[in-house]
Amino acid sequence: MSNLLHGELSEAVINAFYHVYKTLGYGFLPSVYSKSLALTLSKRGLKVSSRAPVKVFFEGEQVGFFLADLIVSDKLVLLVTSTEAISGAANSQLINYLRATPQEVGLVLNFGVTPEFSRKVFTNDRKPSLHRPPPKQNTDDTENADQH
Repeated sequence: MSNLLHGELSEAVINAFYHVYKTLGYGFLPSVYSKSLALTLSKRGLKVSSRAPVKVFFEGEQVGFFLADLIVSDKLVLLVTSTEAISGAANSQLINYLRATPQEVGLVLNFGVTPEFSRKVFTNDRKPSLHRPPPKQNTDDTENADQH
């Protein structure tokens, strides 16, 4: 994974995911897995933000926010689930999280009967919501005029 965007970080998170799964097994709520994963990642020296508020923009204006399960090293958005399998809805939710944030890589980590993950990439050059219109420039030259 090292040649992928944030591949080494993704690999470190996936290793921590399997460690948590092997330790806790199946059957807990996503919040238990999320807290355990945050603890594991922190112990491994990574910066982790839990339930981080993320602003959502539309045409340059903030229209809401959501709470990301985890953001790791300001680079990865993690969506933690504990369902039978990763759903299309979970993958779509992660893509929307990536669309709304400056993070370009995300992982759905499913602590289901069988542990599984899904990795998504959505690069910032494809995110019009992050590109705010430039500030209006002053067209009144009176500020720059010489005072006599």
